[in-house]
Amino acid sequence: MAQKPLRLLACGDVEGKFDILFNRVQAIQKKSGNFDLLLCVGNFFGSTQDAEWEEYKTGIKKAPIQTYVLGANNQETVKYFQDADGCELAENITYLGRKGIFTGSSGLQIVYLSGTESLNEPVPGYSFSPKDVSSLRTMLCTTSQFKGVDILLTSPWPKYVGNFGNSSGEVDTKKCGSALVSSLAMGLKPRYHFAALEKTYYERLPYRNHIVLQENAQHATRFIALANVGNPEKKKYLYAFSIVPMKLMDAAELVKQPPDITENPYRKSGQEASIGKQILAPVEESACQFFFDLNEKQGRKRSSTGRDSKSSPHPKQPRKPPQPPGPCWFCLASPEVEKHLVVNIGTHCYLALAKGGLSDDHVLILPIGHYQSVVELSAEVVEEVEKYKATLRRFFKSRGKRCVVFERNYKSHHLQLQVIPVPISCSTTDDIKDAFITQAQEQQIELLEIPEHSDIKQIAQPGAAYFYVELDTGEKLFHRIKKNFPLQFGREVLASEAILNVPDKSDWRQCQISKEDEETLARRFRKDFEPYDFTLDD
Repeated sequence: MAQKPLRLLACGDVEGKFDILFNRVQAIQKKSGNFDLLLCVGNFFGSTQDAEWEEYKTGIKKAPIQTYVLGANNQETVKYFQDADGCELAENITYLGRKGIFTGSSGLQIVYLSGTESLNEPVPGYSFSPKDVSSLRTMLCTTSQFKGVDILLTSPWPKYVGNFGNSSGEVDTKKCGSALVSSLAMGLKPRYHFAALEKTYYERLPYRNHIVLQENAQHATRFIALANVGNPEKKKYLYAFSIVPMKLMDAAELVKQPPDITENPYRKSGQEASIGKQILAPVEESACQFFFDLNEKQGRKRSSTGRDSKSSPHPKQPRKPPQPPGPCWFCLASPEVEKHLVVNIGTHCYLALAKGGLSDDHVLILPIGHYQSVVELSAEVVEEVEKYKATLRRFFKSRGKRCVVFERNYKSHHLQLQVIPVPISCSTTDDIKDAFITQAQEQQIELLEIPEHSDIKQIAQPGAAYFYVELDTGEKLFHRIKKNFPLQFGREVLASEAILNVPDKSDWRQCQISKEDEETLARRFRKDFEPYDFTLDD
């Protein structure tokens, strides 16, 4: 049976004209049936009074469709986007974030980049830098299986997009637009690329992503620039289209070439077109993985087996852990890792204090190699994760605490198992379970109880977004994320008055302390945990 296409709408600069946009969407849906998503590029907010927005923000009015928007393009509108990682702005209206990848439950993959180009440091809050673009490209393009993405959302046009194509009207694409966006589009090979800001409509002829007779055929890209909402010239600001996610399509159908296809505008389009690529060339880092012993004995390095490297002249070489597709805050070999927070290292996993933890002994279990979720872990990594969980339960029990473990596989690229100790005197396991279920119901989140000894891999596929909680009794609660999910949900429940009674700590950014204090807490945890440290066993 053929996969049913998703029906999407894309919109240009809204500029605060929310009623005009959503009334138009309602009229279209009444006439043509419901659409699945509305994607907004360009300036979502305008310079006018906020009265209209307040009606949506407070719930007096509601967007008639699930709407995803990009962030600020100027200083004036930065105030509307408080969370750089994305957040819900109003019911049915979600800010995607500064940059990233959104994968829907259907498998549709949308890459987004908010703001305008900046080559200066520090980068303003409404701009993106070469580093931002490089990290997006590296995150996706370096995997051998990468073929492209379904949709790319940017606010600026890509520079040179008019080369080899139909006329772009009054917009000179050799002067306007962003060379960084051109480089991003060249690398990501989106099937659709939407942009705005130029206050005009331009649908470029589709262009190919391969060199004829030199490379295998690949899918075509369609670039569509959209005008501003309610413009007096009645230029097109809303674009309707249907799409089947690339991963669900037959390969032959995907690469069919439309009759009006042109050459790629960013390939061999003059010396200037290579500027963006030169800027973005990532510095290659060593793939070596070092495992440092944290017991503060100078001059010793732990081997990958977790034992002292002096114990065997020929230690067995382990299978290399997966390498990250781009910069990662949690891969142990990455320069991004705040290593002073690391408190224990095993063979396949390590423990680190949580930054901005709910308590001084809030820790994370993280794989040393790059895995996105528990579902993707190899057998040997799963075994060590379970060993860490069991050890932490014994450790916290000795200190009069039970621990709650949760994972949010949503808008995160590296697995983080949050382990939060709760004093036994504070709450029973049933209290904690009830608190999760109650808050989930209040936020219309369906938490399902799954059998104690069940494996998450049995109910979630690799790449699927989900949230799950594991209690000290082994009971588990699971939610399959389909659209939105509150990023701080797990913390909010545990920080609530019913559990830890620290509601002001529900957002980790409000709990950050100095590096010196973090180092003190890490040293204390290492000392307390040492009697339970299974990695020191012979």
